[in-house]
Amino acid sequence: MYESDSNLHSSIEQFLDECKVERQLSAHTVSNYQRQLYKIAKDIKIQNWQSLTSDIAKRVLMAAQKDKLSPRSINLRLTVFRTFCRYLVKKKVLSSNPLDAIHSVKQDKPLPKQLNVDEMNALLDFAGNDFLSLRDKCIFELMYGCGMRLSELTSLDIHHVLGDGQIKVLGKGNKERILPMGRQAQAALNQYIEARLEVLSFEMEPALFISIRHKRLSNRQVANRLQKWAKHQTLYQQISPHTLRHSFATHILESSNDLRGVQELLGHANLSTTQVYTHLNFEHLSDVYDKAHPRAKRK
Repeated sequence: MYESDSNLHSSIEQFLDECKVERQLSAHTVSNYQRQLYKIAKDIKIQNWQSLTSDIAKRVLMAAQKDKLSPRSINLRLTVFRTFCRYLVKKKVLSSNPLDAIHSVKQDKPLPKQLNVDEMNALLDFAGNDFLSLRDKCIFELMYGCGMRLSELTSLDIHHVLGDGQIKVLGKGNKERILPMGRQAQAALNQYIEARLEVLSFEMEPALFISIRHKRLSNRQVANRLQKWAKHQTLYQQISPHTLRHSFATHILESSNDLRGVQELLGHANLSTTQVYTHLNFEHLSDVYDKAHPRAKRK
């Protein structure tokens, strides 16, 4: 490792420590930051961060384009770099953020795919009294019934299950929110907890969802089980845990037209995130407009 690399990496590691300790970002996010910043340090070709300018920073953009990264991946790298430079400004390493002069590249924003109500019912319409079937059904009912993120589900402990049909989840930035559970999600949870207690006590492992090895269920294991059940239920399409969350948001929004309410349920800090995350077709929006606006009646 060159001396300049060591100097650049030292500041990166200090930034990552702050992300872990003060900002309490997830290990997955910190790992992504590290990977992006080390690649940036390699492409930037400078002795220290004090010499960074907007023109030099553009080398990162040019290197990403040369590597033929997608617009989404390029913008991710620029976002991480911009966040890191903001940290350098705070630490007075830089007087201003050179990334402020570099704009993100244009990218399409494809809407996430969702299942319609019939497809969702087909996915959830399976029975079984064995531990794995009860566990998996409970997982899918909670993800669709509450709209929680995959990481929120796998981090659930038994004490997060509250009374009165509510469950507490820990979202991004360690922000807690209380979510209501529907009747079917509550019933699936009750059945699973009964089966879970026969397998292992919560004193030995507090995780709500465990594997057959009695360990906390991982994100990958949940995704694999969802794919398995999708094929079993003859839904021959790619379905991810994110599909269930998006289906939840779409169906709630189509029924209620309450964008703010959906924002709260999803745990989005900004309403703009919810607007991208969900969608309504134009005919539905037109119908809502016609009914709601006093001057919108069409002849």
